[in-house]
Amino acid sequence: MSLRLKKTSPSPEKGQSLVELAISLPVILLILLGTFDFGMALFSYSILRDAAQEGALYASFNPGNKAEIENRARNILPREDEEVFSSPIDLRNEETVSVAIKVNGRACQGVTRGVANNIQVTVSYQYPIIMPFTGEVIGTETIPLNGYASNVILQPPCE
Repeated sequence: MSLRLKKTSPSPEKGQSLVELAISLPVILLILLGTFDFGMALFSYSILRDAAQEGALYASFNPGNKAEIENRARNILPREDEEVFSSPIDLRNEETVSVAIKVNGRACQGVTRGVANNIQVTVSYQYPIIMPFTGEVIGTETIPLNGYASNVILQPPCE
């Protein structure tokens, strides 16, 4: 009885895994970067919303002091100037973050034309997109983010 060894030719599928990896890896990395970018934009929006809420809360008791309302909105992050904090937004930077204050009705407690006097604080920021090529696809390199908050004016009473 003799054993014959069968001669095998190299498989044509030998480099298939490498080609699949080369094609799919950039797609997977772009999806991961997009998820990271979206998460940071969402985190930035929550910071803007918190800043607007802080400003609106202060404004409900002191609607005439617009400088202090803006100051309260800009200084909600728990950090010192030299301290490192992982916030993607520097609310103190007046070039990148704007704060708008609008009084609806009169700047006092009460009702004007059937609607309670209230104050709205808007904090705006242009979030820069980190992921490459996304700006070319959507037509802009930034995402406009706006945090809004509105409160009824509680003080001072209308005369």
